[in-house]
Amino acid sequence: MPVFAGSELTCLRGDRLVFTGLEFRIAPGGALVLLGPNGSGKSSLLRVMAGLLKPLRGTLGWDGVSVADDPDAHRAQVQYVGHLDAVKPVLTAAENLAFWAALAGAADPAANARAALDRLGVPHIAGVPGRYLSAGQKRRLNLARLLAAPATLWLLDEPTVALDRAAIALFEGLIAEHRAQGGMVVLSTHTDIATPGGEDLHLDEFAPYADEEAGDEDVGDEYEEEGAGP
Repeated sequence: MPVFAGSELTCLRGDRLVFTGLEFRIAPGGALVLLGPNGSGKSSLLRVMAGLLKPLRGTLGWDGVSVADDPDAHRAQVQYVGHLDAVKPVLTAAENLAFWAALAGAADPAANARAALDRLGVPHIAGVPGRYLSAGQKRRLNLARLLAAPATLWLLDEPTVALDRAAIALFEGLIAEHRAQGGMVVLSTHTDIATPGGEDLHLDEFAPYADEEAGDEDVGDEYEEEGAGP
């Protein structure tokens, strides 16, 4: 499996430089934990990695082949889960998941949805409309997308929000299993998540002005899919 890497990345949001000269490299089985204060660009970097935000400068690619050369191939290797819950309220949990599985080309989206809910420990919510799910159930439903619509690279923005310790432990097991199969994980978190052998990337080290106090993370710094869906 190829290495995913970025070089000399610079990100501009509105009229503000978020980070500049940023470098990263993640090999098959690797994990990269994004660290830094609010406003340092963790969510922005995840969006850049997902191909949802174009960097002002720098390159992003797989084994030296630029993402820009084949954006569709890149999207096929990525599953992005933002810290907001992309749950369509009128659809059941299973229907929400089946949509994402179908979008990824699953042969049997409904079966993928059921299996993913089972693995996340919430098979009982399959027939429950999204509007009636608790915050924790919505979070598990979003994380179930990682299994219902598999991809090589998981990009996760605050993935454990609203999860209890048991659910976090379950999720840590899924990450370990994904990495053992050669998958890659990049995540931002304010909660300790076990990523043995993973690396930390401190985004404040790439701030354009070292003496400038970081502001709040952009409110709009979320993937448009959070309000999208079937």
